[in-house]
Amino acid sequence: MALPQDYEERVYAGILGKLIGVYLGRPFEGWTYERIMCQLGEIEYYVHDRLGDPLVVTDDDISGTFTFVRALEDCTRASDISSEAIGKTWLNYIVEKRSILCWEGNGVFTEHTAWLNLKRGITAPDSGSIATNGKTLAEQIGAQIFIDAWPMVVPGNPELAARLARDAARVSHDGEAVHAAMLWAAMEARAFVTADIDTLVETGLSVIPADCGIARLIEDVRAWHRTYPDWRDTRRQIAALYGYDRYTGICHVIPNHALMIMAILYASDDFSRAQKIVNTSGWDTDCNAGNVGCLLGLMHGLDGLNSGPDWRGPLADRMLISSADGGFAINDAVRMTDYITGLGHRLNNSPPPVAPKGGAQFHFSLPGSTQGFRISSGTDPSTGARVAGVPHEGRNLLSIGFESIGCGRSVVVTTPTFTTSNVLRMRTYELTASPLIYPGQELTATLIAPKENTVAIAAQLLIRRYGNSDRLVDISGPVAMLAPGQSGDLSWILPDCASQPIAEVGLSVTTTDSDVSGKILLDRLGWSGVPELELRPPDEKGSFWHRAWVSSADNFTGYNARLRIAQDQGEGLIIQGTRQWTDYRVDVGMTIHLASYAGLAARVDGLHRFYAATLSRDRKFQILRVRDDERVVLAQTDFHWHLDELVPLSMKLCGKRISASAGNKDLVADDSSITSLAAGGIGLLVADGAITVDRVRVSRNRDLRRVG
Repeated sequence: MALPQDYEERVYAGILGKLIGVYLGRPFEGWTYERIMCQLGEIEYYVHDRLGDPLVVTDDDISGTFTFVRALEDCTRASDISSEAIGKTWLNYIVEKRSILCWEGNGVFTEHTAWLNLKRGITAPDSGSIATNGKTLAEQIGAQIFIDAWPMVVPGNPELAARLARDAARVSHDGEAVHAAMLWAAMEARAFVTADIDTLVETGLSVIPADCGIARLIEDVRAWHRTYPDWRDTRRQIAALYGYDRYTGICHVIPNHALMIMAILYASDDFSRAQKIVNTSGWDTDCNAGNVGCLLGLMHGLDGLNSGPDWRGPLADRMLISSADGGFAINDAVRMTDYITGLGHRLNNSPPPVAPKGGAQFHFSLPGSTQGFRISSGTDPSTGARVAGVPHEGRNLLSIGFESIGCGRSVVVTTPTFTTSNVLRMRTYELTASPLIYPGQELTATLIAPKENTVAIAAQLLIRRYGNSDRLVDISGPVAMLAPGQSGDLSWILPDCASQPIAEVGLSVTTTDSDVSGKILLDRLGWSGVPELELRPPDEKGSFWHRAWVSSADNFTGYNARLRIAQDQGEGLIIQGTRQWTDYRVDVGMTIHLASYAGLAARVDGLHRFYAATLSRDRKFQILRVRDDERVVLAQTDFHWHLDELVPLSMKLCGKRISASAGNKDLVADDSSITSLAAGGIGLLVADGAITVDRVRVSRNRDLRRVG
């Protein structure tokens, strides 16, 4: 089936709808209708500030939805995917008790229980079956909340979307939970083709058993919709017949699915009204609103999102994905659209889309997109500064406007490239993230001064890194002075940041004249190249350098410019970097205090996909390829090391060639297999013991003096 002509824009609208719904409903998740009406009233708009929460937070609905679909990266055809393959994706990207899932106990939360089953070796779909976990656990809501990405990669194909959703759902769920996931996925896939709600519901019903509980529920809700003009009357009927009191477990799928069906029947053509209905109705508000928002986004596109209040402005495309791939964490709806539609093109055997604007990470190509750029809180509000995605001469750009900067003042616009201080205010689970950009990489930007400007405007690149007491420190880069109608490019090799993570990137805009109005258009901003940096505990005190490492280890600390990693049992791993890193070199000085094996990892793509150079207790030095449950020795030699002795250890990656050295021993391997690993950050690993690591050095492929 051919992909829709407006494929990218419709996926973007679906992702935005999901984000808006989740972040709207998150602050009062689990509340009853009565409590919502008493404390908040009907939900017409975001209420996070009324409850003291940030808008954009970690949430399992978003992290799981856009992580589990990554199982498709290893498949050239959708038919190749299976529950077992998706289960391996769970194990690779979920950091136990730190990311993606609600970690509330084995036998209490469905996903936590299923993950423990996978960890014990119970493969999917047995990991989520009623036979393994019982009906109560297996029929909770989670299968439904994670499925929105699957129909986006197979638009217009509801049968295939339902099958993918079924296989994904069965990793953790069974029974009615799987039926709900299949139905909603089929509806979303068909929503690329039609916005008729009855057609969509019938499409969903066609992929599930006619006599199942979800089908009977939908029959009842449709009948109440025909009987009662007011959705509140239907909500009362749902509460009476399908309320929480009739189902066991933490969050059963049946009551919540009923509210979702009600919302789309009463507001099939009105995104804002559907959000009001499904959120005001209570129960699992972020999950329900996210699914409803995604469906209506796919049905009506951006026009549907833009027709009511300003949902998009406060969101600014931002999203957080907490997983073992830290470089995927600080994300936005535009880059996620690029990712999802790339999978869709590949599964459809169509040519991959040309990367917008030369592959820049921030390209603003989708209408109204801002990709997280907002006016800095330090900018004087009297400047009238504003940021918006706008069309300009046939393409979309970011507009940075102002009313009157005034002499000596500036407008600062930034977007996050790492965890913000809001993480300290989140009531949800941990954000596992790595910075997007690093010292040594080249930052580039293209700017345009519109012809209607009256004076020249100076635009300067800047980054903000963390410093003492986790305060942000500005570092200024090159400046472009642009006359009206002029464009210009900026390029900057990012400087050393004292081992602190770069938190934001952006622009500072100034003029030499006072009280003028105007704007600068940012066409693109991106980065490339291999970092040149040391990863060590910085001299400046603060906690965010530690947060830059994604850790599955039992204990990870830094002291005296060293890292210490300890793992009681099994393998512990700390990771930093992004999947933009391909060919590079990493050098460390490692002291093994006790371990079955320990070493260095490179091209790390999660907890179970990487290359490693390891020293083992039996005195072997090896290069390994680790991929899910397969560990292949690519090269090895004897190497006699001693506990508490410093060993210089390095890895160098160039295409399929991996070389490593330990002390005076060298190994080389060529990995030409189809399971070779192409990109990823670096890691430090230890099994059944502890290591101390001197300064970790990441650099381009060239000879370096060994650390230590």
